[in-house]
Amino acid sequence: MTRIVIIGGGPGGYEAALVGAQLGAEVTVVDCDGLGGASVLTDCVPSKTLIATAEVMTTFDSSYEELGIVVADDTPPMEQAARVVGVDLGKVNRRVKRLALAQSHDITASVTRAGARVLRGRGKLGGPQGIDGTRDVIVTAADGTETILTADAVLIATGGTPREIPDAMPDGERILNWTQVYDLEELPEELIVVGSGVTGAEFAGAYQALGSRVTLVSSRDRVLPGEDPDAAAVLEDVFRRRGMNVVGRSRAESVKRVGDRVEVTLSDGRVIAGTHCLMAVGAIPNTQNMNLEESGVRLKDSGHIWTDKVSRTSSPGVYAAGDVTGVFALASVAAMQGRIAMYHFLGDAVTPLNLKTVSSNVFTDPEIATVGYTQADVDAGKIDARVVKLPLLRNPRAKMQGIRDGFVKMFCRPGTGIVVGGVVVSPRASELIHPISIAVDNNLTVEQIANAFTVYPSLSGSIAEVARQLHTRKTAGEA
Repeated sequence: MTRIVIIGGGPGGYEAALVGAQLGAEVTVVDCDGLGGASVLTDCVPSKTLIATAEVMTTFDSSYEELGIVVADDTPPMEQAARVVGVDLGKVNRRVKRLALAQSHDITASVTRAGARVLRGRGKLGGPQGIDGTRDVIVTAADGTETILTADAVLIATGGTPREIPDAMPDGERILNWTQVYDLEELPEELIVVGSGVTGAEFAGAYQALGSRVTLVSSRDRVLPGEDPDAAAVLEDVFRRRGMNVVGRSRAESVKRVGDRVEVTLSDGRVIAGTHCLMAVGAIPNTQNMNLEESGVRLKDSGHIWTDKVSRTSSPGVYAAGDVTGVFALASVAAMQGRIAMYHFLGDAVTPLNLKTVSSNVFTDPEIATVGYTQADVDAGKIDARVVKLPLLRNPRAKMQGIRDGFVKMFCRPGTGIVVGGVVVSPRASELIHPISIAVDNNLTVEQIANAFTVYPSLSGSIAEVARQLHTRKTAGEA
């Protein structure tokens, strides 16, 4: 029986274990924190659970009066504009941890039920491939004891950890990284978020919705510099309109604690004070102390593992998946890389990873979902595409629900009308992007999207409307 050892139990690891066991291999998953990895225990699942509470708060605060909802309370008449709904952050965080742990237990049960073995400890490669084509994996348990596993193939899926700045080290109380916020019992009164990428934007929006006064420090000229510029502009406008202080083109040099407060010093000498600071300045791959380069595994300058499109590393029999590869820091991509690795090694049919079919989402309010080619690709001439953007303000369901911000944007080839990308900015954009993802993945045309029935009224109707606007006489004649 083929022996496979998987180091790391995140989405790349546990999805690979399920496939490997299904295809008849003897699979061992080496993990030290609990299956699900950071995605389930400290990152994706916890943050989106927190954001779910924030989303309810935002929806209520922003639209209850317009929708005719009356809240009866004891607020004096002169203070009626004050917030009437609050949040118990300790209770929210206890729910976050409970759900994350339950999800980890469910994953563990699924993996063991499939026939794979889970071994608690830290794994590393034992050296180059042996003469017989096998490899040793050294597993160190919490008590220091070592176990040596022999494998025909090894998958490395050890993920990443929050990047730290020497002059802004988290203390877990006032200066925090995104794994530490779930220990807070009280809502930060004044939260400074350093970093305006996806993680920073999500937490800034969430805590603002929960009731914190938030300052977002961005080293770039706009929030979400890696996302669609139109989408980022909508979100930044929403942030500012809701009272967030967005400080652009400002790099944080240091963060220090002063009693029960924190001070963030910017590169231009300005100092921003608050009660808490959340550092969201990226992540580094967990590739240290694993004997990777000694075992023939090539690393990039960033420390990530080099892989090809079927998850192979530079060393025979060693594969890698997830954030440790630096390909695309998404749980869905990690899972796909892990599955592809197993399909490839075990001789099953395999489709190489195609990043142009990956859909992703920023869980802010509104959400920002994207798939395929981007506006930046079009502007840079990487692809010739026609673009139509339709504001949600024209959508009847959006009007009914009091939705003012957002749009649907779609990209198609000018000759064939084949859909090559799209952006949705709206509540539940993560759900609305799916039909565009299907179109991109299957080379569907705007005509096919336009001719499919949609429910009236619905937000998805805007997707069909954009497709109809792209389906011009010129496109139809050239198809």
